Amino acid sequence: MSGFYDFRIVEGLQKFGTDIQKEQLKYHKKRVLVSKEFTFDAAHHLHCYEGKCKNLHGHTYKVVFGISGYADDIGIVIDFGDIKKIWKEHIEIHLDHRYLNETLPLMNTTAENMVVWIFEQMESQLTNGNRVEFVRLFETPTSYAEARREWMYGE
Repeated sequence: MSGFYDFRIVEGLQKFGTDIQKEQLKYHKKRVLVSKEFTFDAAHHLHCYEGKCKNLHGHTYKVVFGISGYADDIGIVIDFGDIKKIWKEHIEIHLDHRYLNETLPLMNTTAENMVVWIFEQMESQLTNGNRVEFVRLFETPTSYAEARREWMYGE
């Protein structure tokens, strides 16, 4: 007995204009959150802090973006490649393999300060009503700071 999930070879690909029409590509009118992750390596140290982090040291950071918006006429909120382009051209250049105390604005380079700066940089590059809902910055695999739209803007 064969079931829905049995292996089969697709005999005919769905054809645009024949099997599906342009007005069918967008399924809904809801705001949707998409997410993309990046990593970078950087060195920093903290001021006015008594602990190991007052000394120059490094981390492999992970950044998780949550970006929301409304799907366009083909059902896409924002192309993941566009998020990557913003990251590479406007944010990562200040972070990856850098001494953060030198490349970021004057601040103590805590995860709490950095995550807000990263949020602001991504937000400033978005268009078409898309917006950053959250940024999570992992300093270690088990420790992160997060900035959320509702905390920053009261929304």
